[in-house]
Amino acid sequence: MKTTTTFIFLALFSLLCHAQTTMDKILVTIGSQTQNVTLADNAATEALVKKLQQSPVKVTLNSSGDFEIWGSLGFSLPTSDQHITAQPGDVILYNGSNICIFYGSNSWSYTRLGKIDGLSASELRTFLHAGERNISVTLSLTNTTGIESISSTPSTEDVDSFYTLNGVKVNNPQKGVYVKNSRKVIL
Repeated sequence: MKTTTTFIFLALFSLLCHAQTTMDKILVTIGSQTQNVTLADNAATEALVKKLQQSPVKVTLNSSGDFEIWGSLGFSLPTSDQHITAQPGDVILYNGSNICIFYGSNSWSYTRLGKIDGLSASELRTFLHAGERNISVTLSLTNTTGIESISSTPSTEDVDSFYTLNGVKVNNPQKGVYVKNSRKVIL
């Protein structure tokens, strides 16, 4: 019995440690769309993840210079600025307290936070509402669902839809684990 209990404890401890040290993604939600951001490995992203563990962060961003949306985070993060050329999809910390999400490119002294995964240049511009003002953006951890309410009678469209375990609708599911018809499915 003691051996089994010790084994279970060590297995759970290993999983817990692994979960805490592999936090390499956050979510960016604009409107009803959510995208993954793969994080850079630096003090700024560690501090951002700690902040997001308390609660999601909501910011209002504005387009600027036809290459980014940006605005104040409302708090400061540690900087490790380097002169870089930001590319479409890059998520950047500017002056320690401003977040910039690029749909074009620009060279400046920034701290890299991460990069939005898997969007073409056109899809990125659409997702970021390029050229618009007062864009409501939510930063959160991947363990949040984004589900605001639950309906007991799904629409016919929702019945045949696939969703990630984070609650994000997937139009073209690939291999992986999804939710369909309120059940977990593996493709």
